[in-house]
Amino acid sequence: MDLLRIIVAILLPPLGVFLQVGFAGAFWLNILLTLLGYIPGIIHAVWIIASRD
Repeated sequence: MDLLRIIVAILLPPLGVFLQVGFAGAFWLNILLTLLGYIPGIIHAVWIIASRD
């Protein structure tokens, strides 16, 4: 399942974070990072997915 989330995170970073944590603070931070730059949003999303169980 994590592989699927990482693929989604590369395509749509906020969706990948949402699938992992829901509407938590990490989701809103990822939206901000994605708006400021697509690459920071991807890095944050992959980090959130990889660091959580």
